[in-house]
Amino acid sequence: MSLDKMKRREFLKVLGWGGVGTTLAGCDMPTTVTVQEGEEEVVAYLAPEEYVIPGIGVWYATTCAQCGSGCGVHGRVREGRVLKLEGNPDSQVNRGKLCQAGQASLQAHYNPDRITAPRVRRNGQLETIGWDQALALLEEKVGPSSGLAGERFAWVTDTVSGHQAVLLKAWMEAVGSRHHYVHEAVNDAVWRAVCRDMLGDENPRLRIDKARVILSFGADFLSTWGSTVQNSARYAEFRTAPRGVLVQAEPKMTVTGANADLWVPVRPGAEGVLALAIANRLAAEHGRDLSKLPADVQQQVRAYDIDKAARITGVSAEHIARIAALLNERAPSLVLAGTPAEGHARGYDNVAAAMLLNIVLGNVGKTLESGAGFPFPQLAAKTGGNRELLDFAAALESKSFDVVFFKGANPVYTAPEALKLKEKLAGVPFKVAFTQFEDETAQQADLVLPLRSMLEDWGTHVPTAQPEQMLISLQQPLMEPLYPETRGFGDALLALLKLRKAPQYAAYDDYYAYLRNAFAALPATLKQGAISDQQFWTRAVQKGVIEVGAGSGSLTARVAAFTVAEPADQGRPYTLVPSAGANLHDGRYANLPWLQELPDPISKVVWDSWAEMHPITAAKIGAKTGDRVRIESDHGAIEAKVYIYKGMHPDAIAVPLGQGHEAYGRYAQGRGVNPLKILGLATETKTGELAHHATRVQVTRIADKVGDKLVKLGGSEAQLGRKLVATVTADVYARTEGEA
Repeated sequence: MSLDKMKRREFLKVLGWGGVGTTLAGCDMPTTVTVQEGEEEVVAYLAPEEYVIPGIGVWYATTCAQCGSGCGVHGRVREGRVLKLEGNPDSQVNRGKLCQAGQASLQAHYNPDRITAPRVRRNGQLETIGWDQALALLEEKVGPSSGLAGERFAWVTDTVSGHQAVLLKAWMEAVGSRHHYVHEAVNDAVWRAVCRDMLGDENPRLRIDKARVILSFGADFLSTWGSTVQNSARYAEFRTAPRGVLVQAEPKMTVTGANADLWVPVRPGAEGVLALAIANRLAAEHGRDLSKLPADVQQQVRAYDIDKAARITGVSAEHIARIAALLNERAPSLVLAGTPAEGHARGYDNVAAAMLLNIVLGNVGKTLESGAGFPFPQLAAKTGGNRELLDFAAALESKSFDVVFFKGANPVYTAPEALKLKEKLAGVPFKVAFTQFEDETAQQADLVLPLRSMLEDWGTHVPTAQPEQMLISLQQPLMEPLYPETRGFGDALLALLKLRKAPQYAAYDDYYAYLRNAFAALPATLKQGAISDQQFWTRAVQKGVIEVGAGSGSLTARVAAFTVAEPADQGRPYTLVPSAGANLHDGRYANLPWLQELPDPISKVVWDSWAEMHPITAAKIGAKTGDRVRIESDHGAIEAKVYIYKGMHPDAIAVPLGQGHEAYGRYAQGRGVNPLKILGLATETKTGELAHHATRVQVTRIADKVGDKLVKLGGSEAQLGRKLVATVTADVYARTEGEA
């Protein structure tokens, strides 16, 4: 089938603009752009382009692909090499800012452990081959001649969006499979489920900037929860006069908790009880009307007065009363619930109780706005959580797949040992990993296909959390590929599609040609006054983003059924808190030495794991900072050095995520421990998410190893009576700097 004979609707679907209704009624059919039409003469850099001045950098716009936030990036290129990244001020996602993971993506690009050519497993070992051999093997194993189709194929990826998501979905439809598992070990899946049920929108826009007080139940929105750079920009506005007040309730102090005006340690799993006690106080002391709530919800609120809640949660009655007063006095407010609240068997109920406060306080439509209305749903971000990991493992156990593809996700590393995922993967006849690095999952693959870095590749991305002006972010190469035998993910997907749907995609010699056609097919109303497709493309490449409208939609405020319960002890005395940090996230950044050597914001530890505990807990086991302890669950044990800190609930033991790799290159491999490995397989009762914060553990001090020290930046964390840090009350600040 040629493009001339292709039906218009099918053509638009191929290019990712299908399903957008009449908005495309007036767009013209584009001319196919091929590699041949874009040919140019390539000369040695001894004779560079005339605009290149040796020693002077040129900045180009692209998109950061380190996570799903879709932040815009400007890259400085000098003598054909990208040297520095900064945020793109034209992107409303990050407004010219860039987090440490985005900055460190340079080290992923130049990393010496990158895979530089395809590898195939022979006699148990991965051997280097060429792309022609790799494509021939793919045609044999997954092409029409393989005899495989339908549900025998599966994909496991991290968050995917843009035209990469369009091509991936097209391939799934071509083979007749529905098995696309989107796995994110650090996620907000339960929050999204509650938002869908109680607000009618699973991804509402958080107007942190409009709030006058924020109550967060463990949502580390400045570091690991949501679109953190976007959140931080809005938080800066929240802190300007009149200065907003932040209250953080969580079992382990996060970066957001360290910035709070009031930080309260709450017993793990008791966040829902605390939320209901605050609602009780709002009704009893501040006259908030609860009469329109369902009868069973009213009964639950009445059941938790502040004295009872104080006994259950460990939060003093005084603090509960103070939080309720702040929420009542300062409007509008915003109540959030993040990973600790979500990560229990009753996580949905905890988050629903927090959302109840937003409804009671009238925050819906004010600090919680509709995020719906993105005009191109095929391009929207596909996000996931840990339920997908459990579902994938169950399918492996039943021998459901003959071929599994991996991209972005590393489930062999993030899966608990109790899931036995590595053993189950051995039963899949053919496994393909699209990756830059040989991580734990790639080590189990039969074919490893090397990808270009985000600084060498084309792509489009739709941010998971859209700003007010919705946009599509454009990713372009900032330099020639370092390794000729690597391919872009879009090019790899096109190659797969041509095995199954050659007529529809034959005209696109590469992913660049596909994107040029897709951009030409956009409706004229989105081309920002461009007089030609070429002019529009040039502007998009220069700016790095395409604005697609302000969006529309409204939220409902409906209280879903939930039942908060007091957390129950289960034999072992402590709750394990596998804590995510911005440095290593879920382990995907562990191969970047800049982030390994960047001190943890709380403990200041570098290049290692540690066990964070309250002084009371440490005294019980006779441990001091730097001592080694054994943390044991019903599913295994890990060892780590102690870091004693008052920013912990005495019932919790926190171990950071990200270390404990058995592969993934020289900077990640063989250091620290992975707390995910000893988790139980308890699930959240309503969403099926893995209950990450529900594993009970025993902690014992063990003998130190010779030369085994906790390496951390700085010395004493106490002022020792010297008053090195001066503090003032919020009222004093408001009368002086706050209203200057």
